[in-house]
Formats: sequence, C-alpha cells, structure tokens
Amino acid sequence: MIREFYKALQELSPVATIIISVAIMLFFGFLMTRVTKKLRLPNVTAYIITGILIGPYVLDLIPSSVVRGMDFMADIALAFIAFSTGQYFRFSALKKNGAKVIVITLCEAFLASGIVFVLLFVILRLDLVFSLVLAALAAATSSASTVMTIRQTRAKGDFVDTLLQLIAVDNIVALLMYSTAISVAAATISGQPFSVSSVVMPLVTNIGVLLLGGVFGWFMKLMIEDRSADNRLIIAVAFLFAFCGICALLEISPLLGCMSMGTVYVNIAKDDNLFKQLNYFSPPILLLYFVRSGLNFNLSALFGVSTATGAVPLFLITILYFFGRIAGKYFGSFFGCLFMKKKKEVRNYLGMALVPQAGVAIGLAALGARTLGGEVGSALQTIILSACILYELIGPASAKLSLYLSKSYSNVLEEIVTVEETTET
Repeated sequence: MIREFYKALQELSPVATIIISVAIMLFFGFLMTRVTKKLRLPNVTAYIITGILIGPYVLDLIPSSVVRGMDFMADIALAFIAFSTGQYFRFSALKKNGAKVIVITLCEAFLASGIVFVLLFVILRLDLVFSLVLAALAAATSSASTVMTIRQTRAKGDFVDTLLQLIAVDNIVALLMYSTAISVAAATISGQPFSVSSVVMPLVTNIGVLLLGGVFGWFMKLMIEDRSADNRLIIAVAFLFAFCGICALLEISPLLGCMSMGTVYVNIAKDDNLFKQLNYFSPPILLLYFVRSGLNFNLSALFGVSTATGAVPLFLITILYFFGRIAGKYFGSFFGCLFMKKKKEVRNYLGMALVPQAGVAIGLAALGARTLGGEVGSALQTIILSACILYELIGPASAKLSLYLSKSYSNVLEEIVTVEETTET
C-alpha cells in the first residue's frame, strides 16, 4: 500500500515525494531519540535504528530513488564532523602533549587494525584487499558520543585533554590507512596490476588535501572577520560545501581537509563561537546522514553470505571485527601510555573511552561502498553499520565509566560547583 502511494505521488509530483520523505526521516528520527534518551543512548543510535525501521526491510517508507539521491549526505556530514574535530588541535595544547598523543595514537590505531586484519585474513581467510579496508576502518574512533559524554559530566583534566587530542589524531591515521587500502582495493577489483604508485599517490593526495584545507581555513578567517552572526554561518557553510565539491570532483574524502580547515581557523582566529554556531546548525544534517545510513543497512545480508566474503557469514565477520577492534584499542592505548609514562588513571582507562565508532567510520564506509560498488561495497557497509550500532550501544556507557574511574569528574556537588564560605557579615 505504501509503495503504491509513493508510486502515485512520484507520478504526480517528484518534488513532493522528496520533501515528504525528508520530513518522515526528520520526524521519525526525532521520535526515536525520545526512546533512546530513556535508555541513555546517544542520538546516533536512534538515527541509525530509525533508518533501519523505515527502510526497505521493515516499513519501507522511503523510496529507493530518494535514498540514491541523498548520496552526497556522506560528504557533507563528514565535512561538519571533521571541521568540528579541528577545534581540538590547538597548537598551545599540542606543544604540551603532542608527541605523547601521536605515540599513543599510533600504538592503539595500528594494534586495532592489526588484530582485525589477522582475525579476518589469517583466521577467516577473507580476501586480502577486503581485509585491508576493514582493518583500516578499525582505526577510526567516533568523537560525537565521547564529546557528548564529556559535556554531560563536565569532565576535565589530563585524561580528557589526552582523549580529545587522541581521537582527532586517530581519525587522521585512519584516513591515511583507509585511503591507501581503498586505492589498492579499487585497483585490484578493476584488474590493474599492483604498483608502488597505488600506495604513494593516496598519501601525496591527502597531503595536498591537508594543505588545501589549511588555505580554505585561512581564507575563511579573512572572510568572517567583523561579520554578523548570520553572515558568519553562511560563509562557513559555503566554504565547507565548496571544499566538499572539490573533493567529490577529485573522488577523495573531505575528512582530512576539513579537519585542517578547522585547525587553521581556530588557531589563527582564536574563535570558538563559529564552532558553536555550526553545532546548532548541523543536527538536522547529521540526522539525515545517519538515518540514510540505516536505510542502506542490508538486514537480510547480515545473516547470509556474500560473494565478497566467500562462505563466511557477515554476522561472524562483524562480531570478530567488533571484539578485535576493542581489544586493539584498549591494549594499544595501555602500552602506549605505559611507554610514554602517563599517569595510572590515564593508562588504565583510556582504551575504554575509545570504544565508540560511528560518524567517521560510517562515512568512510559509505565512500568505500561508492568506490568499490557491487557485492564488495554492500558487504563493507553492512559490516561497518552493524558494528557501529553495537559500538554506539555500549560506547557511551564505556566512555562515562572511563571518565569516572579516571577521576575526571565527580558526583559530589562541592567538587562540581565552587561554594564560597559565608560569614555572619
């Protein structure tokens, strides 16, 4: 009945079909957050579940033509996520902890990717390039859930500073690994012989994107100076969209460049207000992006097999990816902190705060699915989406527990609010 309604609506007005579909995604996404709020789960979880429920495998409320037409949402959402992450790269803070953060990041990112690769390629004997792409995505960490938890608990201190910088550097490492892996995978699938240039060129391209993003950040600062709040927001969104368009034209991820844009802007403008404005503007965009990710979730494929994975069910790959990444993140950060002589509170609990994985990983998986296409792209997106749903179910609780155990926040009122002593006078 719903399909017949949409078919008739499309014949009458394709524009009305798109507008109504977007309204359904926004409204149902909001309603689901009322449920997840009671369960103390992040909004990201609500959005992905909403996409699954209104998608083709449950209620089938959104036409496939609308889903295909919203392909650009992955690029736009990644741009907003990455630009906001750039604000944590303040040079003053990096001078204090920069070297330590880089070492810890390399330890946890490479160990997480290494464990996932061994589990998939050596134990399950999956295809080499497919294992490489999934292993590269294992390095990525979600900032949204962790930042939200930090804000809610008002946590602060060395643990929080290290964590925020670690997540930002983490996603840079993940992007570099992913760019190399996806280039090798695309060349292999197309039948081209392996060459050194297929590994070197992605690195050179990302360095170019990093520099271009910095130039955009500098120009943004010049354009935004002495503007009204409305015009500042318009200019910032225009710069982000323009940069996304250039990256889409070159078929590369906008993540690293937008992160560089945010970093350059916050360091030369010394301005936090723009990031706060974008945080108010971006929720509908991020909602549509995550709901659309849920719409692409192939529920039936999760419990079946794909030609991309041979005889191995996708749910088994998802489970190994899920636990392998957690183990790599925890022990990698533990040994990295041990090597850099970080405090016991940071060393023991930092890995627990690195469990969440959603925004960046889902965005890169969407870009990977678009690049690889076919069964390989579909399997990649299904595995990452399934794992991210699990991560977002336990991630916020794990992050909050790590903040509590590391003594980064307190439930004692006197330790949260400064109480002045009063006298009779």
